[in-house]
Amino acid sequence: MKLDSQWVLVTGGARGLGAAITRAVAREGAGVVINYLRSDVAARELAESLGDRAIALQADVTDEKAVARLFAEARERIGSPIVSVVNNALADFRFDGDARPKLEDISWSRFSQQLEGAVKGALNTMQAALPGMREAGFGRIVNVGTNLFQNPVVPYHDYTTAKAALLSLTRTASNDLGPDGITVNMVSGGLLRVTDASAATPEAVFDLIASLTPLRRVTTPEEFADAVLYFLSPWARAVTGQNLIVDGGLVKG
Repeated sequence: MKLDSQWVLVTGGARGLGAAITRAVAREGAGVVINYLRSDVAARELAESLGDRAIALQADVTDEKAVARLFAEARERIGSPIVSVVNNALADFRFDGDARPKLEDISWSRFSQQLEGAVKGALNTMQAALPGMREAGFGRIVNVGTNLFQNPVVPYHDYTTAKAALLSLTRTASNDLGPDGITVNMVSGGLLRVTDASAATPEAVFDLIASLTPLRRVTTPEEFADAVLYFLSPWARAVTGQNLIVDGGLVKG
């Protein structure tokens, strides 16, 4: 299915990286459902700016019933199922360098919060999407990950653990859903310049990351979003269970 024939859900799609993904999807002609938790004004303004094939719907992705309502309302409004899902929503988090909790004082509640947001949130959207994807005989799931579990240049223990678990779910889900024509992949970024989450990152960290990459610059949200399009497109029809690292070449494989 070409992108312009798809309806794509982008969780956390109103701000930061999510908004960049939303705009990239819409630019290629796809319909887009912009999910948000609290960013009502931003979501509705973004949807209005993108035209008739964009709608904004509120739901907490960690709430199974709220996600089910989102899918039902989306289907009623667009008249067809959501066939592609980008799991981008991020539980409240700041990439704040040395201000992060260290291993000796970090609480389990922070791990739990990130696991709920990354893994439970993705599980909820995948389960809610399955009936429509099976009906269409087609589905694309793209999970947003991180290069930090390969290269923990800054050890954000809770965030990195949750994203590593999400990669495992990506790979097991790809085996389970492949027979239904559904692919499941991950796109993993490094530090992005700039999102709401990375706005607290010290400038020295941006400069250090840039100096270590072959491209000598920090990846932008727009560059990351273009990589997401690959997994949604027909070009990736034989690719599933993979993790594509988009960080200017800092981490290899």
